[in-house]
Amino acid sequence: MTLTARSRLPRSAALALLALLAACAPEPPAEAPPPAVEAPPPPDRPDPPPVDQAALRRERAENARAAAARAEAAAASPASRNMRDYLAGIEEALIARGRLRTDAGSEIALTPEKLTDAFIEVALHDEYMREGGKLISRPTPAPLRRWQQPVLMRLEFGDSVAPDQRARDRAEIAGFAARLARVSGHPVALTGGAGNVNVLILNEDERRAIGPRLSSLMPGIPSGDIAALRDLAPQNYCTVFAYSSGNSPVYAQAVALIRAELPPRLRRSCIHEELAQSMGLANDSPRARPSVFNDNEEFAYLTRHDELLLQILYDPRLRPGMTEAEARPIVLQIARELLGTEV
Repeated sequence: MTLTARSRLPRSAALALLALLAACAPEPPAEAPPPAVEAPPPPDRPDPPPVDQAALRRERAENARAAAARAEAAAASPASRNMRDYLAGIEEALIARGRLRTDAGSEIALTPEKLTDAFIEVALHDEYMREGGKLISRPTPAPLRRWQQPVLMRLEFGDSVAPDQRARDRAEIAGFAARLARVSGHPVALTGGAGNVNVLILNEDERRAIGPRLSSLMPGIPSGDIAALRDLAPQNYCTVFAYSSGNSPVYAQAVALIRAELPPRLRRSCIHEELAQSMGLANDSPRARPSVFNDNEEFAYLTRHDELLLQILYDPRLRPGMTEAEARPIVLQIARELLGTEV
């Protein structure tokens, strides 16, 4: 048997040998760099044409003059002139009799019971009832109604409303919408797009021709309501119609009509009353005082009393569809809480 002899190197010598062998091994070839990407430079973009600010100002001024001329021509019709004179006389007479007050009526004491009665009269009654396809002025018990979706007010003017008056109306309605939102806790705003509360400011001639526009704006609106808006009696300075889907107590859309011929105080009063009523305070009552929801025209603008009614209406303890019997004890409790924080 032949044995193969093995010799063992010391550990340090073995490591040195391995290092030497590694140093003698050829290095791997270096990787070639990737080819350069060649692409044509992007084309030069032409500079935008210079804006002629002077031309823009001239164009805006010409548009404003044209709109003012259209408004003047539309407002000069005999029917519109007569209505404007009539309403100016009404405002003057009301103010002379101490009506259309612009103060808060703070001298009138409020109690939870009075506030509850006013709420029931205003929020749980309709001012009109339908009879034979027509609207008859007759207060009728109704369930509690209000909005669940955000209220988006859309403003539409007739040609008779001059540009400067449009700007004032738009600012007034935007500010009042913000107030309604703050008081009720429900989202309310003026929108420049599609809305669910259409606010129309029209003169006599424009209102009388409103039928086709209403049918387009609010498909399904009853023909009797179109007639009521088209043939609005002179003593009705403004009005609002709110609608639900089917028998639901939740509002889905509304339309408010405000006469373009109204003088300043009556105009602002109409904005306050009709837009607040579109929130669900549908009726007027002599028991509501101090309030804009009272046909005696004592107060021109929304009062603290009316703000309390809105707070009650949108309190989560109430729900759409409630009857007076269901709502009254809850309303009384809310009224006690609201007034208790103020005395």
